[in-house]
Amino acid sequence: MENIPESYLKSYLNYTRRKVFIICLLVLLTALLGVYAINSGSAELSPAQVLLTLLGKAEGRLNIIIWNIRLPRVLAAVTAGVGLSVAGCVMQNLLRNPLASPFTLGISQGAAFGAAVAIIALGAGSTHSTSADAVIINNPYLVTISAFVGAMATTLVVLFLARVRGVTPEAMVLAGVALGSLFSAATIILQFFASDVQVASIVFWTFGDIGRASWLEIEIMAVLTLAALLYFMTNRWNYNALDGGEETARGLGVDVERLRLTGMFVASLITAVTVSFLGIIGFIGLVGPHMMRRVLGSDHRFLIPAASVMGGLLLLASDTLARTIISPVVLPVGAVTSFMGAPLFLYLLSRGYGKR
Repeated sequence: MENIPESYLKSYLNYTRRKVFIICLLVLLTALLGVYAINSGSAELSPAQVLLTLLGKAEGRLNIIIWNIRLPRVLAAVTAGVGLSVAGCVMQNLLRNPLASPFTLGISQGAAFGAAVAIIALGAGSTHSTSADAVIINNPYLVTISAFVGAMATTLVVLFLARVRGVTPEAMVLAGVALGSLFSAATIILQFFASDVQVASIVFWTFGDIGRASWLEIEIMAVLTLAALLYFMTNRWNYNALDGGEETARGLGVDVERLRLTGMFVASLITAVTVSFLGIIGFIGLVGPHMMRRVLGSDHRFLIPAASVMGGLLLLASDTLARTIISPVVLPVGAVTSFMGAPLFLYLLSRGYGKR
């Protein structure tokens, strides 16, 4: 340290402070949007009412609206967004493919197939007595378990090909595309032989809905996402080394194969749990990391936490928009993320994702 010029040290400190400032700013924006999301909705609440309710000094109606509906929805959106975005960030590094994301490997299609099997073969979808929600999932836990099994089956097949057959990272992406196409075709065949109610139930599940998450499911997602974040941050220097190429990483002592397989499994596990609980939510794991990579560069010491917070912010913003744009009708959040994410991602591609 004594041989390093003071100007270089100041330059490096300014470099790191700027990145930390941006991450803190994103956290603040997410918190402010969370407060706004709790206040917004068909049942208009004032900030004072929200504060009193959170302090346990409100009446029963406000307790139900905030503690049972809005606060769980906000926390579920942030947790799911963090998980999907950090999974996409790590996958793009491990597969050395800027278009890699949790859904590139066909995980969402595998989950949709599992849900379709539960709804059609196991009778988890039915009609409701009111026209407001005529189609429901009458056994959400069965659908969740089946969707999780389908999602992880896709992951295990891809990891098996990588581990046993020694396929390249590029081939892993192609295998995911092929498996996604296979599961999509299988789901269509199931729908062809299903009743109208069962088909409607499958479509309803695939829309993606943050409001499905209960406190227990939020806790499960939060614990797994936090554990994955800690694992990814522990390996941040290994990911930086891998950015220089596999030979460079091996020369620095990184076990590339083990790092890739373990990282892919952890990222896929987060995605599988999130998709099985909430349905299919696209583009968060693709756009969030790219946005932060353009702003902060590819240093994973800062990119991983920044992409995580940006994912939570994007999904929370999408869900708030879905709830409020034509309130009291709630739009599918998966459709909103696609509408927001697709143009943004095309813009990023047009500007060049490789720029720093």
